[in-house]
Formats: sequence, C-alpha cells, structure tokens
Amino acid sequence: MMLLLGQGGLWSRVPVTAFLAANILIFTAPLKALAETCEADNSFFNMPLLLFVALIGATVGGLLARQRRGELQRLNEQLRQINAALRRQAKIESYAPSLSYTPVGRISENEVIVDPRKEELISRLKTGKIFLRNQEPEKAFPEFKTALELAQSLKDPIEEKKAARGLGASLQRQGKYREAIKYHSMVLAISEREGEDSGNTEAYGAIADCYTELGDLEKAGKFYDKYIARLETD
Repeated sequence: MMLLLGQGGLWSRVPVTAFLAANILIFTAPLKALAETCEADNSFFNMPLLLFVALIGATVGGLLARQRRGELQRLNEQLRQINAALRRQAKIESYAPSLSYTPVGRISENEVIVDPRKEELISRLKTGKIFLRNQEPEKAFPEFKTALELAQSLKDPIEEKKAARGLGASLQRQGKYREAIKYHSMVLAISEREGEDSGNTEAYGAIADCYTELGDLEKAGKFYDKYIARLETD
C-alpha cells in the first residue's frame, strides 16, 4: 500500500510501512531520552574521587608556587649582594687602577714570544675577544677553540683558562647555556688541578647566569653564593 505525501506542491509515493516506522521513531525517541535523564548519573559517585584529586593538584601547585617564589626572593637578595660587592670592588679599584690581579709568573703580553705556537695562541685570544666585543660570538668560538688546543699543547694553564672562558662566553651569548656551563666549569677544573684560582670568580658568576637562563634557580643560587663569597674576599 502506498501513501501520497505533498511537499512544496509536489506529491511523492511513500510505502505505508516506512511512514509508520518513521513516526514511531519520532514519538518514542523523546520518551527514551527522558527516561535516560532519570537514570542515576554514574559521575555523581565519582565526584568525591575527582574532588580529592583536584585538591591534591591544587595543594601541590601551591607548594611549587611558594617554592618558586622563595627561590626568586633568594635570587633577588643574592643579586643585591652582588651589586653591593661590585660597587665596593669598583671603589677599591678606583684608588688603584693599575693594580694587577694576575697570577705570579704569568708571561706579559708585551714580552718577546719565541715559540710561534705561543704567538698564535695570543693572537687567537685577542681575535676572539674582538669578535665578542663586536657581538659576533659565532666567529669568536673557533678562535677560542684553537687557542684552547694550543694552550693545552703548550701546557699553559693560565691561557687554557682564558680560552675556556672565551668558549663559555661565546656559547652563552648564542643561548647555548648547557654547553657554556661545560666550558665555564673547565675553568674551575683547571684551577683545582693547578692549585691556582684566578678566573674562578667570573666562572662562578657565568655558571650562575646560565642556570638562571635555564630556569634552574636552585643551582643558580648555589653558584651565586660562591660568586658572592669570592667577590667579598677578592
């Protein structure tokens, strides 16, 4: 059996069974949906667990925030001490501008250099410094790298420290902080090996700066402590 249905002035032939099935679905679907809304919501029983997890998350978040705030406050205090120590040091040096803090026995750059490797070493260090001064750390890096190799072959720990410090500064200015820490730490290792600590103050400060940039304020604080202690005794 067929029904004639009108739509937009047109008539179409639709089987009666299809028509009845469609109407049954239309009228029963809302009743089914209504029945479903009356069923017990399982999420209600999960609410205490979810609330418990949320409370734990909030507590941990609060503790971390307080810890972070404490680290920042400590770092701020350290920077204040550093500024005070630097001002004192600048005041002292203003009374004795020609005073040298270089280790005893260091070869003056004005002395005649016989070994050509030593001459190249000094030249590389100077060139690297110029590149750093001109904000070209990428060009400075290979100069300091060659200088480090020459200093190691000459077994010259003072120039080795200067080259390592230059490498650290080059990488630091490129934003490669973890690699920079490696070379700044090399300065400290050479000092320990040679029993002579020139350059350690700058190394501690540079390492602290790198850790600050990396967001590791705990390690930064430890090295700032060492930096401050050195500033106050230098």
